Amino acid sequence: MRNSEVAIIMGSKSDIDIMQKASDMLDELEIDYTMDIFSAHRTLIELQQHIDRINHVPTFKVIITGAGMSNALAGAVAAQTIKPVISVPLSGGKFKGVESLLSSVEMPPGIPVLTVGIDAAKNAALAAASIIALYEPEVESRLCIFRQQQADKVLADNISFNNH
Repeated sequence: MRNSEVAIIMGSKSDIDIMQKASDMLDELEIDYTMDIFSAHRTLIELQQHIDRINHVPTFKVIITGAGMSNALAGAVAAQTIKPVISVPLSGGKFKGVESLLSSVEMPPGIPVLTVGIDAAKNAALAAASIIALYEPEVESRLCIFRQQQADKVLADNISFNNH
């Protein structure tokens, strides 16, 4: 955990397929991270201990959480830290993630959670990178290159589309 800048916490092993998109994006941007599983309901004490460790490691700058249904994980984490918490609402519930989305964005006053779209783990990683880029010019540079590559792809598609 010593050199990691982002902590990724998911609620269960079934969340790995979506949350892997965050770790893949962080790998692409060369940002160190940890990835762990803790349930806000079933392993609350262990979650609290994990957040306490994260709070005492200065290299950690952002926490990304991913959980479905009630998505208590994001709020449970945010209540224990002043580090930015980004929630990825997951689509596993009866309402295809809408319940997770609503519980992420409706935090009580004083416990902010930044929330991306349902299953948008890649965007959570990009938001985390944007926060880190405020303090690390090399991350800012890699993020700018990534954004330019995205723009170049769209422009290339436009050119090929208009040549038909």
